Amino acid sequence: MIGATTIMEQRRIVADAAEFGRVAVMLGGYSSEREVSLDTGAAVLEALQTRGVDAHPWDPAEKTMAQFASAGFDRVWIALHGPGGEDGALQGALQWLDTPYTGSGVMASAIAMDKVRSKHLFRACDIPTPDYAVVRSQAEASVAAEQLGFPLIIKPSGQGSSVGMTKIFERSGLDAAVDIALQYDATALLECCITGDEFTVAVLQGRALPSIRIVTPRVFYDYRAKYESDRTEYICRGTSNDAQEQSYADLAVSAFTALGCTGWGRVDFMAGADGQPLVLEVNTVPGMTSHSLVPMAAKKDGIDFDELCWRILETSFSVGEAADTIEVAAHGS
Repeated sequence: MIGATTIMEQRRIVADAAEFGRVAVMLGGYSSEREVSLDTGAAVLEALQTRGVDAHPWDPAEKTMAQFASAGFDRVWIALHGPGGEDGALQGALQWLDTPYTGSGVMASAIAMDKVRSKHLFRACDIPTPDYAVVRSQAEASVAAEQLGFPLIIKPSGQGSSVGMTKIFERSGLDAAVDIALQYDATALLECCITGDEFTVAVLQGRALPSIRIVTPRVFYDYRAKYESDRTEYICRGTSNDAQEQSYADLAVSAFTALGCTGWGRVDFMAGADGQPLVLEVNTVPGMTSHSLVPMAAKKDGIDFDELCWRILETSFSVGEAADTIEVAAHGS
């Protein structure tokens, strides 16, 4: 293991499945990422049940929160991707119900889901990130594109899994790409497209897991490359030396912390021509499917899928509840 000094949070260690009580795995929902969420939730549910957790599926698209309030659950494993599950809305409802849940809190979830505000915070905290502009119309995008130059990436401010995202190579493709992005959100992020290697670093209970370098034959790592393609390659560990790995680990923890995130998540990067990492965004409820990246990084770190799901469920406990805790660092135990 590479040593590190950045202490982020404490791990709450749970030894007995009975400590979790009755657990709802919230999956599905209404967002454009519903199908991925169903896959994530099914995998998580099976893993928890295998470990003896009293876990049950709960789809907010089929049952109301009023029904949930009287269903007798002790905590929630949030497997909902996108708006309604990853943006602070569900987290706020669960806090109102005094029901513990996995991952980041209300504010951090909302900020991480909002790509525009995330970028503002990255800039304010001196976290390197590609140049960008906020656009709400074709006219604004046209002005911004002239300033930023091509190629560009445009994405809705409040979506995940590359939904509504387009890579734009020249002016003729700009208007159509803006229209696609603004179908999903009133605001879009227009960002300089960095040509180079794509990396991602998972964060689990204060530790950065081994990096993953992503190689895709597609124009960029889009929805199909993430969830459907068998041609996408993943190299884990993705960096070429310990110093570079430590740089990604430290920057991942810094970006995660800057947004106020806790528990678990994933930080996505691009490396430019100079090899320096640039933070793209933070995902507070990453996918947990057969193509997903967090399980891959965890496996490299010696954590199998069932244990990973258990460890994430541990994040539903606050440190104040902890009977047994250990301090954890960016790349060490």
